[in-house]
Amino acid sequence: MIKCCIGIMAYNEEANIANLLNELIQQNTDQVAIDQIVVVASGCTDRTEEFVHDVAKQHNKIKLICQRERKGKASAVNALLDEIDYEIVVLQSADTLPTPTTIENLVAKFEDPDIGMVGGRPIPVNSPDTFMGYAAHLLWELHHQISLRRPKMGELIAFRNIFKQIPYDTAVDEASIEPLIVGQGLKLIYAPDAVVRNKGPLTINEFLRQRKRIFAGHLYVQDMLGYRVSTMNGFRAGYQFLRLFNLEWRHIFWGPLVVGLELLARMLAIYDYSIWKRKPYAWTMAESTKDLIEAP
Repeated sequence: MIKCCIGIMAYNEEANIANLLNELIQQNTDQVAIDQIVVVASGCTDRTEEFVHDVAKQHNKIKLICQRERKGKASAVNALLDEIDYEIVVLQSADTLPTPTTIENLVAKFEDPDIGMVGGRPIPVNSPDTFMGYAAHLLWELHHQISLRRPKMGELIAFRNIFKQIPYDTAVDEASIEPLIVGQGLKLIYAPDAVVRNKGPLTINEFLRQRKRIFAGHLYVQDMLGYRVSTMNGFRAGYQFLRLFNLEWRHIFWGPLVVGLELLARMLAIYDYSIWKRKPYAWTMAESTKDLIEAP
């Protein structure tokens, strides 16, 4: 059995945290043992901690770490790494939900000793029949197609615990872990069968804020760690978009609009990061992504 610890970094996640913990407790595993689930609640002002305590009363493998101040996700990840001593660590975003075999399909890949990090496949719950739902599905499908060729980590990852911490002022923990693994001669792989459900933003304003923060985080990783994640390459993303393009009306009318929004978000990120020198490590939440009901 491959033992692992699952870490969940949470800031005001009362809408989803209990559902997530229950889904993780009920995972179907064969080669993998989920030994501990640790929630790091960072400066929460809602009922997140209360809900974690309620589930933990029924399952002693769940542990809560409370950070009274919100210092960003990287700080929460480092608090987790200081607390645990497991060879395999899983990080799952608090606003996502796994399928019954997600953790098995993710962690079982570490049977190969050359594997250092594994990324799962996010699939939005949004309806693709609305513009914002279509945007979420298009972006994550592009992420999927790129990752099949050059793995890019996001939303759900697992890695070998071979470093002490990640940079405290990074906004993209997954991207910051990639070079720490590759730099030690281990491989990154993508596990498309390790599906995790997430929810895309329901407004253009939230979409731009979220995409801007992520790209600014990737610029930071490039500058500070000398590492470019695979999705930063605009030509690679453009090529995959053209491969997916078809004569269905949404692709014709909405597809170019989504591309335009992504380009705008990237330009805003460059302006914020390069001109204003902003480091968005404590990000503004996209409120509409937190409740994983079937989204409009």
